[in-house]
Amino acid sequence: MANKEGHRGFGNVRKLASGRWQARYPGPDGRLRNAPRTFAGKREAEKWLSITEGQLITGDWTDPERAKIRLADYAVKWINERPGLRPNTKALYEWLWNKHIGPRLGEAHLGKISTAVVREWRADLLEDGVSQSVTAKCYRLLRAIFNTAVDEDRILPRNPCRVRGADQESAAERPILTVAQVFDLASRMNDRRYRVLVLVGAFCTLRWGEVTALRRCDVAADGSWVRVNFAHTELKGRGIVVGPPKSRAGVRTLTVPDAIRREIVKHLMEFTGPGQDALVFTGKRGNALRRGNFNQLVRWTKTVNDMGVPGLHFHDLRHTGNTLAAQTGVSTKDLMVRMGHDDMRAALIYQRASSEADKKIAERLSGLVDDHQSGAETTQPDDDDDPDQGTAGQPVPVG
Repeated sequence: MANKEGHRGFGNVRKLASGRWQARYPGPDGRLRNAPRTFAGKREAEKWLSITEGQLITGDWTDPERAKIRLADYAVKWINERPGLRPNTKALYEWLWNKHIGPRLGEAHLGKISTAVVREWRADLLEDGVSQSVTAKCYRLLRAIFNTAVDEDRILPRNPCRVRGADQESAAERPILTVAQVFDLASRMNDRRYRVLVLVGAFCTLRWGEVTALRRCDVAADGSWVRVNFAHTELKGRGIVVGPPKSRAGVRTLTVPDAIRREIVKHLMEFTGPGQDALVFTGKRGNALRRGNFNQLVRWTKTVNDMGVPGLHFHDLRHTGNTLAAQTGVSTKDLMVRMGHDDMRAALIYQRASSEADKKIAERLSGLVDDHQSGAETTQPDDDDDPDQGTAGQPVPVG
């Protein structure tokens, strides 16, 4: 039926007893809906109807009723159903949610969480002493959840996480060792089985979970290469879980600097079981190595304090190796492949560097080690920011 002369073609408005105006409109299903709020004047209500009609025509309209779901219900389901999450990433998300997001925002409906609410929540975290780094991780997780609500599920018209700079974290600058300090640290291990662990961690730039997951079949018999296929992840209540490396580019084969190959061969003969699946680095009873047990066994904190590098983490060995490798002058692409780093901003895997380029890195690293062992002076390298360095030893990043 045609609209009467003087009446709107879409929806209608009426004045309420309170003096405010109400707008009503038909949704895609034909059901008449009220606007989520009332308006001070008739023109304001009609303007809102015009905007809503445009959203329906372009397909940008979202049903306000669907936004009446608790953030807690939506977020928990989001974490459980998120595809491709590694076990430690899922554990991180759960920790961030349970500790800092859920208790403050969980009961609110998705549609009631505005940018102002997000801004106040973030400010409260910082005021309560939550670090800037953890707060940024929480914000990125919340933003990712709302991105799905907006882009995939079409529950909301826009993401309320629009606080400028809230996703950024400036991790403290990490220490970088010289070649001499790497060997000094290795020699200070009070159990010789962990000397080569330090050397491989540094000069092959491996993450803790990667180096502790190495098996005999992942290391060349002559110590010339190591192959990263798996990584260990320690999860509360589940122990050590074997899974893929941190990123797709993390699966890689690395040429070992010639200067430390002999030490690797000796380690395999003395401390690694004969089976091809035998772990290269283990506890004293042959069990998989846990970070906490390792720190206690080698008295890590006291050792690095005695060296004059207090606060040094095992992951800083990887940071050191990356910096030394960068000093050899190879291309960024080749360096990133050796690091096992995958650019998260692109959906593409980095093109693999040629084996010759990787050998060049190993040869030049070996030259640095030879210079040290022959008594040549080694200078302190410039800082190099390892993108995944700031998350060592604690839950990590989002978004």
